[in-house]
Amino acid sequence: MELTDNFRTLGEFIIDKQEDFQYSTGELSRLLSAIRLASKVVNREVNKAGIANIIGKVGNQNIQGEEQQKLDVMANEIFIEALSQREVVCGIASEESDHFIEIKCGTNAHLSKYVVLIDPLDGSSNIDVNVSVGTIFSIYRRVTEPGTPVTLADFLQKGVNQIAAGYVVYGSSTMIVYTTGNGVNGFTLDPSLGTFYLSHPDMTFSKKGKIYSINEGNYFKFPQGVKDYIKYCQKEEDDRPYTSRYIGSLVSDFHRNMIKGGIYIYPSTSQSPNGKLRLLYECNPMAFLAEQAGGKCTDGFNRILEIQPTELHQRVPFFCGSFEMVEKAEEFMRNAAEQE
Repeated sequence: MELTDNFRTLGEFIIDKQEDFQYSTGELSRLLSAIRLASKVVNREVNKAGIANIIGKVGNQNIQGEEQQKLDVMANEIFIEALSQREVVCGIASEESDHFIEIKCGTNAHLSKYVVLIDPLDGSSNIDVNVSVGTIFSIYRRVTEPGTPVTLADFLQKGVNQIAAGYVVYGSSTMIVYTTGNGVNGFTLDPSLGTFYLSHPDMTFSKKGKIYSINEGNYFKFPQGVKDYIKYCQKEEDDRPYTSRYIGSLVSDFHRNMIKGGIYIYPSTSQSPNGKLRLLYECNPMAFLAEQAGGKCTDGFNRILEIQPTELHQRVPFFCGSFEMVEKAEEFMRNAAEQE
């Protein structure tokens, strides 16, 4: 990357934009800096995975009953360590952990106003075949009084209460994309300097795209509304058929669709009636980003950000992307439901 005066580092950007953040006290800047640091460490590990004997399964299962990859465990430890040491979060919930973690290190731990929910390595099964993976994070102000121990209620908040969210994509280049409720911006890592530079300012979804992303191998398990929408996408009419693109890593699929225009769908199935994606670690942060980028995100009927969580590892169906594409998918879902 050739550096010019137009390139701002992530650190500079965070400082410049502090006034746009209603709770600006410097703590959020420190929190985002911790995520930036952890992402660079994870990026290093991901890039040497094939030669460092850290690919493959670790032999354990996470709370969802899924086989943990070695890098899942490593990334989880890296992010928890980085976030814990800054004394700006009082609790962390991770997709890889059964329960939330109360942060007690430091003298000001209980005074911290923020909790973080994180999917440390989304799409980690793709590591073995050298396909892009990512990290997803979500930040809330706690609802209980600072100075008291963090509780489950601090994490079980609606997505509309998020104060920041984002993801890191570890691909041909490594990027951090995040929002604090004032648009979406992307920063690309210059590996020679170890610095993230603003490369994608004011990222937006086009209102209508031409890509649909769904695991069509599960077609016969999908609700009728999803089947009808897939047929609509494939029909030669007007500006269709659309292009089918599915990586199997939410971060990568979402990132591509935001840049090129498209919809990502992970619906309920006959085997998983609530879908597979986690509301708190994946759907809420991606929904916040999508809406800030002019897109839309629902469970097929209801706005994702308005769903009240009832448990840490709750799953929901997920329709996310270009506004008009999501609305059309919802139309097919409603029509099918009315005919049942």
